[in-house]
Amino acid sequence: MGEGRPGVAATLRALNGALGRPAPLWVKESGARNLRHRDFLAPRAALSAAFPGGQVPPEAVSAVPSLRGPAVLPLQVCRQTPAGLAVQVRRPEAFQRLLGPLPGPASPATGARTGCVVLHCPALRGAAALRPRHLRSVLLADHLAQLLRAQGVGVRLVPALTEDRRWDILRQLRICWPSGSGGSSLPDAVSALKAALGQCPCAAACEQGPGTAEGVIFKVHLKSFVEQQGLVGYDPNLDVLLVTEGTLWSLAELQEAVLQCPVSDPRHCLPLASQICCSIIHVVNCEEEFQQQQLDVLWRILDPGVHTKHLVCGPVKVTNPSSPIGADQYFHSAHTWTEVIDTLTVAAIRFEMLSTAHRSQVGHISTKGTKSGAFVMYNCARLATLFNTFQRAVERGEHQPHHSPLTSSQNSLCSENVFALQVCKFLIQLSMDFSSYYNRVHILGEPFPHLFDQMFARLQLLGAVRDVFHSALATLHLPPLSQI
Repeated sequence: MGEGRPGVAATLRALNGALGRPAPLWVKESGARNLRHRDFLAPRAALSAAFPGGQVPPEAVSAVPSLRGPAVLPLQVCRQTPAGLAVQVRRPEAFQRLLGPLPGPASPATGARTGCVVLHCPALRGAAALRPRHLRSVLLADHLAQLLRAQGVGVRLVPALTEDRRWDILRQLRICWPSGSGGSSLPDAVSALKAALGQCPCAAACEQGPGTAEGVIFKVHLKSFVEQQGLVGYDPNLDVLLVTEGTLWSLAELQEAVLQCPVSDPRHCLPLASQICCSIIHVVNCEEEFQQQQLDVLWRILDPGVHTKHLVCGPVKVTNPSSPIGADQYFHSAHTWTEVIDTLTVAAIRFEMLSTAHRSQVGHISTKGTKSGAFVMYNCARLATLFNTFQRAVERGEHQPHHSPLTSSQNSLCSENVFALQVCKFLIQLSMDFSSYYNRVHILGEPFPHLFDQMFARLQLLGAVRDVFHSALATLHLPPLSQI
């Protein structure tokens, strides 16, 4: 229980302390009848064991209502009763303190900084289109930046967005990320990094020629450096890194962000950093973690004082993709859900208007419960999902095609009392009956031959129910939903 938020445990401790006895004497009342006139009780038997004759000193009794504390419930009265010593709480005040807003964190003073963090999201580098797996790391970095800023931490986001790519997806997702072509000092920083690599014992310059990859200017032996420094947590397969101009440009941009961190007072260093006042966090997808570790070790070689951490998020796998999709395509697929929401809204209004008796008041349009248009559309979507699942199982060879007529399978249904399913006038009642049946009966059973007749009979019946749904919804100008 936090400061300013009263609690039962703290109140019990205060009550026991008021009576001056080490043993716990008080209990919290829980009976509905007793709660009418008391909230805490020191039972007569406990008082008899703690005080001679069970008589509590009057000064101790009179001191109980004046107990105070940030976690102590406000007390109204303490009196002797046949059951023992009873205490009643000032309930209006207690409820106000309990149900009131939680005290928020203290806002940092204007201009004050408690540290600085450089958030590096490698997914935003390069000319390749963003994929869904990139979106997770970008969203995570954006969220982490907001959390840090709320605590008064200075945040630098790297890399800056370039103008040669469209970033509509970031704006649509309300991601605020800086843009720009890079500082004017970056070319000089890249030249300095080249000079430093030329003096590094674990790096060797590469000249363009046969057998040399295009654009490679250095070969750096990362494994030997990791072993010499005793670095842990890195992939054991780290070995030789082929350094290109783009690699050094990325490092130069990171270094520039570190230099621009708005922390001038060393006392404001983050707990993450033991020697420097700026921490670097690489937010990367697990599929690109290896490449980021290579860049990390290279940076440590060139700048031994750098302090970095890796925040690795899991992969993003899109269900049933017809082909690899980009982040823009993934985002625009959500427009299907806009249509679903619009349909649910229309269904809710139509069912509320048409299912309310004439001269009766129309209540607040609700999407909850079993008597709403949303419930009808939900069960329509369940039917569509059921038949789609069956069709995919047939395509995989797990089930035979549905060909059995209902007349040959009536005996398979009699034991389930499904003829109580009345295809009635009202879709709401049909939805309730179908939902009850769907939750009670496993429609698509195991693919065993002796169960096929029963399964086909159920599908035949639910196919008819589906047709009733579609026909009735058509009279309301509502398209049947296939997902929800």
